[in-house]
Amino acid sequence: MTRVLAPEPLTREAFAPFGDVIEVHGAPTALINDGRCERFSDLARLDFAEGSRAGISLFRSRTVTLPWRFDLLERHPLGSQAFIPMQETPFLVIVAPDEGGRPGTPRAFLTNGRQGVNYLRGTWHGVLTPLAAPGRDEALFAVIDRIGRGRNLEEWRAPVPWEVVAADG
Repeated sequence: MTRVLAPEPLTREAFAPFGDVIEVHGAPTALINDGRCERFSDLARLDFAEGSRAGISLFRSRTVTLPWRFDLLERHPLGSQAFIPMQETPFLVIVAPDEGGRPGTPRAFLTNGRQGVNYLRGTWHGVLTPLAAPGRDEALFAVIDRIGRGRNLEEWRAPVPWEVVAADG
């Protein structure tokens, strides 16, 4: 038995309970570099436990195709976690509300390839899931997350897996 999810387009409004969509939106904050560069500032609510700091890492992940089956969700109680694709790479964003310390029913979002996300501290989410494109079997992401002591990972396995299918079927 498998439960089915169809991904929604990733929008700031729909994703707000889980975190931030990192993308160019609205007017730039400033025009810099002798007028050649628009700056869009403060796009994510980074939040880290006391005694820790923000770190930037690179993640290289194998791509997947739809339908894609998953049963693992995780969260980070000590800090937020942002994923920004280094190539135009659409990826699945799977999140779930917390229901008594366990994930509730997940939702799947599909980025447009030029969006990143920031998961709020403690948000249940799926693993990094870039989608395959012709000639590409892996994708590179910049990740901004907590560096520090203490266990910042909780994992949960669903007793019945979920399957994300293409939005049209």
